[in-house]
Amino acid sequence: MSETKIKEIPQRIVTLYQGANDAAVKLGITPVGIVESWVEKPVYKYLRDDLGNVKQVGLETQPNLEEINKLNPDLIIASKMRHEDIYNLLSQIAPTVMEENVFRYRKTVELMGKALNKEEKANKVLNNWDRRIADFKEKIKNKKGAKWPIEVSVLNFRTDHARIYYSGYAGRILNELGFERPEGHKKNIWGVKLTSKESIPEMNADAFFIFMSDNKSVKNNYQEWAKHPLWKNLDAVKNKQVFKVDQVAWNMAGGIKSAHIMLDQLYKHFELKE
Repeated sequence: MSETKIKEIPQRIVTLYQGANDAAVKLGITPVGIVESWVEKPVYKYLRDDLGNVKQVGLETQPNLEEINKLNPDLIIASKMRHEDIYNLLSQIAPTVMEENVFRYRKTVELMGKALNKEEKANKVLNNWDRRIADFKEKIKNKKGAKWPIEVSVLNFRTDHARIYYSGYAGRILNELGFERPEGHKKNIWGVKLTSKESIPEMNADAFFIFMSDNKSVKNNYQEWAKHPLWKNLDAVKNKQVFKVDQVAWNMAGGIKSAHIMLDQLYKHFELKE
């Protein structure tokens, strides 16, 4: 964690990445400034009731320093991944703390709990998450029996290619829940782009979680891949374990609140009662 010194309990917070916008809500805080969402602009639907009227300060990848300064913040929550190059400029506006990445939902809650003197609340938030994780693991293990753990692939379709996500936000949550990843997916990189349908076998797993935008050309591309003979030979397809999931909760949001939405979807997909 990088930080400038915080003298007292901050009241005017600016959050500069999606996971921090999300964590602020979970911690019961309304920032004075937030960055624009990637999709469902300007604020993700699941956060609109809480953040819909909050001042926008630009993009996560290019926050507007002048607008941030106008808000007279007493704390800025940033990330090294996005903002390391402008850290000195941010810290001239207000004390600035930075999480290493943008998708480490636990670390973001811990960072903000400490910086905002809300460590007790942050612990409650994380303990509740751990309770749900334990509940899910117990129930899916009981349901699947000897077949547990199952291997899963996280897939994404674009207009002209497909992607397998190896790590990142959804991958961390799936790991916490006890799912396995295919051997070829256990790599410490974000994932891989597949431009040829001949690469379809690389996707193979017991279950698929697929997210994509509502764009017509994206959906058409998915249909083309799904018609290919190699697709029909995949284990998840043969087992009817192909699940369409929400791209915001599974990839774009990156926060603890969206992690709960992702977990809600997993309970539903595997027909488990909480």
